[in-house]
Amino acid sequence: MPSPAERRATEGGAAASASNPGVLAVVGDLVEDIVVWAGEPVRAATDTAAQVFRARGGSGANVAALAASRVPTRFIGRVGADAAGAVLVAELANGGVDVRVQHDGRTGTVVLLVDADGERTMFPDRGASALLEGVDPAWLDGITWLHAPGYGFEREPMRTEIVRLTALARDGGAGVSLDASSTGLLAGLGVEAALALMRRVAPDVLFANEAEAELLGLAGGGEVAASVAPTVVVKHGPLPTDVIEAGRLVARVDVAPVAGIRDLTGAGDAFAAGFLAATLRGTDAAAACLAGHAAAASVLTNPGAHTTAPTVNPS
Repeated sequence: MPSPAERRATEGGAAASASNPGVLAVVGDLVEDIVVWAGEPVRAATDTAAQVFRARGGSGANVAALAASRVPTRFIGRVGADAAGAVLVAELANGGVDVRVQHDGRTGTVVLLVDADGERTMFPDRGASALLEGVDPAWLDGITWLHAPGYGFEREPMRTEIVRLTALARDGGAGVSLDASSTGLLAGLGVEAALALMRRVAPDVLFANEAEAELLGLAGGGEVAASVAPTVVVKHGPLPTDVIEAGRLVARVDVAPVAGIRDLTGAGDAFAAGFLAATLRGTDAAAACLAGHAAAASVLTNPGAHTTAPTVNPS
């Protein structure tokens, strides 16, 4: 089973290899996460014991940050013209990411309430991130692959900008991937509208979790999956990950157990980072899933999409 990168090379696109993986670019959100770890069931209208963390967040920035130790990585996005945006950009750059951002408006914030089982309830205010538009095409120069979380489809002008940038990347010979991102997002767009956007982008790889795949009609493969992407990767939490090629289920990749899971935030972003980095180094989709599983496991015991714990803020 050829990898997506190998297919791109066969089709005359940008070549990548273990020794020369090329540049992975990610376009998406860079925001501040406020992660609340509830220490007990939420008690309405009174206090609930908790730990509160502030951290760099945003699905796109998470993928870039977690991929940067594996392959050369660039982030493209928009933050506010404020101190918060400057701090987030500096942190991402200090992690080895080539950061290309616009500065305008106010930086977004996402509040994440994490229960004792690690499941999240999110309250996003995307701020400047959702206003991305008019990106300089030169920011795509030299890339081998462009990844975009589906959150970019939430509203204009970023929706149209994602479609434009992925078309430019493809015209330049780069591979393209999308992440379905959120059942709430997909339901808000409408399933048919979401699928239409995905088909316009025509990604080489589409990532979805089990709930997203069920909502979109991708589970188990079939005509819908084949119409959206040559490779569809469906994650099932601790159960095996499905690899669907041309609408057919071709592999189920086991997930190694992870002890001490506390926070599922960013696990999907970490999976994408590991999968795409492995893909750019020439592995097939099944091996890339194993790399994705390892990357996801690295964030499950920490607040947000981080391999080490950010600073705890007094609550």
